[in-house]
Amino acid sequence: MDPRDRVIELFHRVAASVPAYGAFLRERDIDPALIKTFDDFVRLPLTSKDTYTRRYPLPELCRDGVIGDMISVSSGSTGTPSFWPRSVADEQVISERFEEVFRDAFGAAGRRTLAVVCFALGTWVGGLFTLACCRHLAARGYPITCVAPGSDRREILRVIPELAPHFDQVVLLGYPPFLKDVIDAGIAEGVPWADYSIKLVTAGEVFSEQWRTLVAERAGMTDPALDTASLYGTADAGVLGNETPLSIRIRRFLAERPEVAEELFGRQRLPTLLQYDPAVRFFEEHEGTLLFSGDNGVPLVRYHIADEGGLVPHDRMLGFLAGHGFRPTSAEPRLPFAYVFGRSHFTVSYYGANVYPENISAGLEQPQVSSLVTGRFVLEVTEDAGHDRRLAVAVELAAGVRGSAETERLVGESILAQLLRLNSEFAAYVPPARRHPVVSLREKGDPEYFPPGGKHRYTRG
Repeated sequence: MDPRDRVIELFHRVAASVPAYGAFLRERDIDPALIKTFDDFVRLPLTSKDTYTRRYPLPELCRDGVIGDMISVSSGSTGTPSFWPRSVADEQVISERFEEVFRDAFGAAGRRTLAVVCFALGTWVGGLFTLACCRHLAARGYPITCVAPGSDRREILRVIPELAPHFDQVVLLGYPPFLKDVIDAGIAEGVPWADYSIKLVTAGEVFSEQWRTLVAERAGMTDPALDTASLYGTADAGVLGNETPLSIRIRRFLAERPEVAEELFGRQRLPTLLQYDPAVRFFEEHEGTLLFSGDNGVPLVRYHIADEGGLVPHDRMLGFLAGHGFRPTSAEPRLPFAYVFGRSHFTVSYYGANVYPENISAGLEQPQVSSLVTGRFVLEVTEDAGHDRRLAVAVELAAGVRGSAETERLVGESILAQLLRLNSEFAAYVPPARRHPVVSLREKGDPEYFPPGGKHRYTRG
């Protein structure tokens, strides 16, 4: 069935079975019976946390007014945390995205796999949802065994050396900077990562291809396109899409050719590039941001997640790349691509230039400083004693590294070099005397900037 017909069917199911959405339509004098074509569908009003999910009681947001058997809490990155019920059936649908990664990239159907869940455990969506999806794969016959130390680095490094020798490969699932931290700490403790055939599944953050290459080298990986994958997920709807070996190879090609990336994506930043199944999560573009519709514990129609990005059909993507001399091959399904820059409120504005977290990350991933820092930082704009604005970056030092004026200088120069290389607005708008970031070096685990726990926030307002 055409995905556009499927999403119209979804609309009618949600309008009939979800009390809140029925009320949402009635308040706007919309008769669901009149929504018959895709042109009708795209004229429906958008939903969002402010206009929809926060306006109705939780049971009314669920199918037939019944809360599912599990509730997760959003990270609250935009304000008050939200609650998201789900059922086992919802998890089984989302686990298909995990299956795509484990089957097509990691070859898990024929390899004994230890899945180590390194997301924080608790009410947050990441840890328990990931654990459930991996166990669903095991229930389908994949030889996968799960262990869930969560975000306890000491426990991760305690269990892996004991368990890894019994498996053909070890998959670490967690937030990118935390997984790098685990790998670096393991190297310091003598963990033989290369012996374990390490794979990574990440979520939550855009990272550079330099980061992927660096971590792959430290973990002893042989092919980053087959050994890593990023998931695009939200508490609102689980996993919406995922990197594939094809999308990673394309992104790595574009990372070396920023002018080609800008031609494709419309800006210099390199987004996360994913593939998605439109029959399960139907995406639309809206003014440079993404909408999706999907059946979840809280079914959502034309839901505006506020992530900046866009869509590229499969054939158009390959045709564009062929025009630039790149013809990647793939045996994977011919799924469309989505690209995601992240949310605009994760940037800071400095002299009119948008400064993005990935600009800073690139500076911390350079060879001259990468061994000195963890890769975590907090970016903000401050005022000095003269009330002049300064770009400030608090940087977390690697374990055992002591801050010094020399390290501060190296880090600042590396960040500045990448800002000037990657961000033309910064180079054009910021006066030369104000370009150099004010770097403060913080000990690992600094309670003010880098407390242990869940997802790290890279910017402050």
